[in-house]
Amino acid sequence: MSLTLIKNAQIVNEGTILEGDVLLDGEYIVDIDTSISLKSSDTIVIDAEGKYLIPGAIDDQVHFREPGLTQKATIATESKAAVAGGITSFIEMPNTVPQATTQKLLEDKFEIASKSSYANYSFMFGGTNNNLEELLKTDPKNVAGIKLFLGSSTGDMLVDNQEVLEKIFSSTKMLIAVHCEDEATIKSNLETYLKEYGDDIPIEMHPKIRSEEACYLSSSKAIELAKKTGARLHVFHLSTAKETALFSNKIPLEKKQITAEVCVHHLTFDDSHYKTKGTLIKWNPAVKTEKDKEGLWKALLDDRIDVIATDHAPHTLEEKQQVYTKAPSGGPLVQHALPAMLKACRQGKISIEKVVEKMCHNPAKIFKIEKRGFIKKGYYADLVLVDIASPWTVKKDNILYKCGWSPFEGTTFYSKITHTFVNGNLMYNNGKFNDTIKGKRLLFNRTNE
Repeated sequence: MSLTLIKNAQIVNEGTILEGDVLLDGEYIVDIDTSISLKSSDTIVIDAEGKYLIPGAIDDQVHFREPGLTQKATIATESKAAVAGGITSFIEMPNTVPQATTQKLLEDKFEIASKSSYANYSFMFGGTNNNLEELLKTDPKNVAGIKLFLGSSTGDMLVDNQEVLEKIFSSTKMLIAVHCEDEATIKSNLETYLKEYGDDIPIEMHPKIRSEEACYLSSSKAIELAKKTGARLHVFHLSTAKETALFSNKIPLEKKQITAEVCVHHLTFDDSHYKTKGTLIKWNPAVKTEKDKEGLWKALLDDRIDVIATDHAPHTLEEKQQVYTKAPSGGPLVQHALPAMLKACRQGKISIEKVVEKMCHNPAKIFKIEKRGFIKKGYYADLVLVDIASPWTVKKDNILYKCGWSPFEGTTFYSKITHTFVNGNLMYNNGKFNDTIKGKRLLFNRTNE
């Protein structure tokens, strides 16, 4: 393979920005220095003057809808959008059709991705009330983790049997990732609003139905159970300021047994946006108040929250435009998550070093992903070049999701991803894709799990 030399970049890695060069040989980074000379006449040189070079982002929570829901999305379409958005690795959730709740069905998804994914990939194994034996067969070196839904987001994947939960938490050393919303609280709230409005409940009531109480009750129970059993717990998509008090910044990330994630939409939108965005910003858990949004930002910046992700979950526009009870929750985000966070950098809310920490370094640390998430010699060359002075507006014709819409439509971003390398291959170059090469299965450094 030919060498690739990225010159004159602002290299963002491990809390510092270094102006310099990075040399790629095949899949790997082989040199990083303030100045690297050409190694051979056929070295490909990319002048990154004025651009940031960051590690490829790792999205620890996506729903790419394949198999079974491919009218909404496919692994191919959404991984392509992810790569255009600077995300080079993803971890996909088990609530496809059929659900990934057996080892065979899980491997079927890996097989699909091996043939179609532009990005590197892994999948979560789905826990249910009755598949503990199958769950315990999961190979910790080859699979990202176990996913449990502690709220009714996905119908029959709800794990609501306390005895089963305790068994799962105490039987596996693998990371357990949870969706936390209390089912009984949501049902009771929904009943109240159905009586008042019928099916056409105003979207503004969504955060009252899927309330702060529903989230806190579920998160606190999961954390209590993790502490009791010693389980390795990762709480997905925090949406309330109240929940942030459940997490600690007193110890380094590597020593934490309980970690937390926040999603881009909960950092961007609040309940004032329902008026203009409607069901396009209907997510579970719900986008809540401005005070909640501020609380999430505070916890992100002081390291009680460890990861920024997307919970990318596309539906067709026709589905989203139905009345409240029929409009599904979730929306597409992988193409626009990093640009949204870079806009927050421009607004002074967060530094680019912190964005890289939360979107690249920390997911790699939490999941113990092998040789990814950093710009280091010997690591896979998953790299993203960003022009921070290149405004563009999200429009129908530049949205890459199969569903064809975005909650960010009409938004102007100020940073543009110009190049994305996946395993040393230039997968995305100023709007053009390399369709001939696929991403790789993520592997995990877990020796005693």
